[in-house]
Amino acid sequence: MRDDDILTGSLLDESWLTLEQIAAACTVEPRWLERHIEEGLFPHTECVAGTWRITSLHLRRARRMREIERVFDAEPELAALVADLLEEMDGLHARLRRAGLE
Repeated sequence: MRDDDILTGSLLDESWLTLEQIAAACTVEPRWLERHIEEGLFPHTECVAGTWRITSLHLRRARRMREIERVFDAEPELAALVADLLEEMDGLHARLRRAGLE
């Protein structure tokens, strides 16, 4: 089964998911995600009344980071850097599509 098969549908940019929801969708333990959040590898997360609230956009980031760590035996910081670069590339591709250049 591929990661894309696990969760289908569209996520809204501003919808919030719990740590447990993201972890389940990425097939990681919640503690894996919590450690990465505490290390600052998931910007724009917040803890409300002891519960982490994470934007739905972090789902793709978490999946990418988990895969990079697993396949390349990468440190979390390196996986986060690669995820940053991939996110930047995604944004640039979207701008090119909007401009009709891609």
